[in-house]
Amino acid sequence: MRTDSSPGTLPAREHLPAAPAGTPVLDVVIPVYNEEKDLQPCVRRLHEHLGRTFPYAFRITIADNASTDTTPQVAGRLAAEIPEVTTFRLEQKGRGRALRAVWSASDAPVLAYMDVDLSTDLNALLPLVAPLISGHSDLAIGSRLTRSSRVVRGPKREFISRAYNLILRGSLQTRFSDAQCGFKAIRRDVAQVLLPLVEDTGWFFDTEMLVLAERAGLRIHEVPVDWVDDPDSTVHIVRTATDDLKGVWRVGRALATGSLPLDRIARPFGDDPRDRDLKDVPRGLARQLVGFCVVGALSTLFYLLLYSGFRVFSGSQTANALALLVSAVANTAANRRLTFGVRGRGGAVRHQAQGLVVFGIGLALTSGSLAALNAATSEPAHSTELAVLVAANLAATVLRFLLFRAWVFPDRREDDPAARAPYDTTPYNTTPCDAAPYNTTPYDTAPFRAGAAADGTWPDATLHLLPVRPHDTDSRDLR
Repeated sequence: MRTDSSPGTLPAREHLPAAPAGTPVLDVVIPVYNEEKDLQPCVRRLHEHLGRTFPYAFRITIADNASTDTTPQVAGRLAAEIPEVTTFRLEQKGRGRALRAVWSASDAPVLAYMDVDLSTDLNALLPLVAPLISGHSDLAIGSRLTRSSRVVRGPKREFISRAYNLILRGSLQTRFSDAQCGFKAIRRDVAQVLLPLVEDTGWFFDTEMLVLAERAGLRIHEVPVDWVDDPDSTVHIVRTATDDLKGVWRVGRALATGSLPLDRIARPFGDDPRDRDLKDVPRGLARQLVGFCVVGALSTLFYLLLYSGFRVFSGSQTANALALLVSAVANTAANRRLTFGVRGRGGAVRHQAQGLVVFGIGLALTSGSLAALNAATSEPAHSTELAVLVAANLAATVLRFLLFRAWVFPDRREDDPAARAPYDTTPYNTTPCDAAPYNTTPYDTAPFRAGAAADGTWPDATLHLLPVRPHDTDSRDLR
């Protein structure tokens, strides 16, 4: 596999190196709001479980989301009594806000969180984080919706959960099974690149993070869990569901318009077999061929349906030209996005114009084939026409791929400095600023201060894309 990584991309996944004694490998965050009753038994049970079963150093972080009861005092006592427990307070509510604040400041290479009710059986914790430690995966989630999961909850919550995940699959084409389970983990180097793209600060934070990670090509590991519903949960179901649907619309619109810079982490790792440098095979050719063939097959079916429809009220040449024109526009748009990975609207008109030139060449091939058929037979059967057109389209398809790859969507990343501009490695903010609520350099992992990131702001991090490897060192690193 390649061990080099392009500027601005994440490094290849590797097993986490051995850390000095006492350095936490895992940081488990427990977001809480007015949980004075459940917080102490939760933390003590989690600490006992980790101390007994987890083979690495760990930390438990209590993230207080502006509680108005005695939760801060309970958290403070736990932190004073148990060395592995820390706490901080946010003055604004929001589970996503709390997770982003703690994860962005943590020095642990693996970050996780779970709900304070401990509805998920803790025996799933080690299987959750093990793929991240080994370098196999980038994120890990607990799932209550796999066949081997064992779940105890009422029909109302079961229906809402399954309906929500069906909405995600239908609208955002997600493949993970359970977006809402409060039992997730992520590698720190991945979090530092991915979290700046996540806008939500509430309950939709999980879903948005998973959707963007999946679209960016990150590997998500799912762990079936045993889960028992908490009847005393304070989550407002209707308001949460409404906010989630708004989030689905916002993320779906951003993905459709290409406004998210996911191309910067779309192929972040060199250990993807599809990214290996094969001898005598241009980079990306295999993947592009597969994508082009899939798009081409669908386009051919679309073209034949259009041709058959236009043939009802027009001659063969006119029907062929109209069907080719419509399918060519759709084919260029699909190949632009799916085969060659071009996102956004920039250059779309030029690409369509070049695609129409390619369409003209295909029209000449297919029209010439029809002309030859009509010259040979005065009244050819409709099935014969279709067979000739299929053969002509196959020849035109090969030529179309070559023209698309070499002319319409050329890969200039290797020799065009302008094409590498999106991978700018300049940090988004290197100027000292007293108001900055978070670290301004990717390598700064100073311990989190109480109240930091309380306003929940997060800068425009489209340039904050330096890779952070677990084994990197820096003079400012306080580990």
